[in-house]
Amino acid sequence: MTVTPPALDPRTTALLVMDYQRGILASLPGLADPEALLSRVADAIAGMRAHGAVIAHVRVGFTDADWAAIPPANRTFSLIGRQRLMHHADPATDFHHRLAPEPGDITVRKTRYGALSTTDLDRRLRDRGITTLVIAGITTSGVVLSTVTDAADRDYRLYVLSDGVTDPDPQVHQALMTGVFPRLAHIIDTAELRSLLHDSRPDRTRTGRA
Repeated sequence: MTVTPPALDPRTTALLVMDYQRGILASLPGLADPEALLSRVADAIAGMRAHGAVIAHVRVGFTDADWAAIPPANRTFSLIGRQRLMHHADPATDFHHRLAPEPGDITVRKTRYGALSTTDLDRRLRDRGITTLVIAGITTSGVVLSTVTDAADRDYRLYVLSDGVTDPDPQVHQALMTGVFPRLAHIIDTAELRSLLHDSRPDRTRTGRA
């Protein structure tokens, strides 16, 4: 049975654009069509912005102090610390220019997988009255998985953009998109997002007419 996602209220919704960084995009093996992926996310940003939704950009990057603070027990990030990878001032950690933040957007820098655990993003979203998150990011098994599970525990209503996330492992991506995320979020694509935004227009809300 097909379940219709609930309507979006752009006034209480934020689009999270996560880890769309130059170095991360360049490092993904076998990414079939990065330009098409970037175009879809850029269109989602434009649509959300046009309807008054918040856009939040999340990137990963480290200072010397961040590297030093990573404990050896953290298998992934202790390696990053030892090898001094992804310095926050390295151009490779910049947001991709096609998805660059604009004035009024939220931007945060994180030092772990998730967008919320090492940033003040949750507070900044709450301060703007945000209760719903639309998720786009790379990779599905990294920042997307961590952020979706954390945000679900924080009681956000969640939508994952199926064509705005990707992973180097297609099987893992498929397992998450079909077996894990549907228990926590509504799975939509960018075309469905446009439809939900169209249905949220104030004139339709007030009058019920197109």
